[in-house]
Amino acid sequence: MVNSIFTNRRAVRNFSSESISDDEIKSLIAAFQTTPCGMHQTDVMSLVVVKDEALRDKIETKTDNACYHAPVLFIINTKKDSMFGERDASCGAENIMLEATDLDLGSVYVMGGAARLNDDSELQKELGIDPAFQTSVIVPVGKIGEKPEATDRSNRYQVTIY
Repeated sequence: MVNSIFTNRRAVRNFSSESISDDEIKSLIAAFQTTPCGMHQTDVMSLVVVKDEALRDKIETKTDNACYHAPVLFIINTKKDSMFGERDASCGAENIMLEATDLDLGSVYVMGGAARLNDDSELQKELGIDPAFQTSVIVPVGKIGEKPEATDRSNRYQVTIY
């Protein structure tokens, strides 16, 4: 009944060391670019894609390995004073994660690591993140090292229909 891209997506926390291709990264960025945004305020969100191993290692250290050593990190940042930024970032993360699923890649939604990254202004500066922005979510992406077990998610939440 529902498109399999939704039922096949899983939070992957075990990535292989194999890198992903530039074409796959371009597809993931294209998916991010289609993200809906509140009041069409496209200037309240930005994306930093980190492939560089040394920079990823710094991020892993700062976030207590919250990015699971994925070969690529999609760091979604939003204006600190935006009413819709964090919601937009969640939509952007979902677009990236669904595209990753379609490409047979793994991904996971990381908020705790994003909060820790915000505590390091020097690392934020090194990542080119505008001081008026904060990191809202990090989406680690890579080839799946260990596939999570499929679970039935058809009735997870309460739904009321009037």
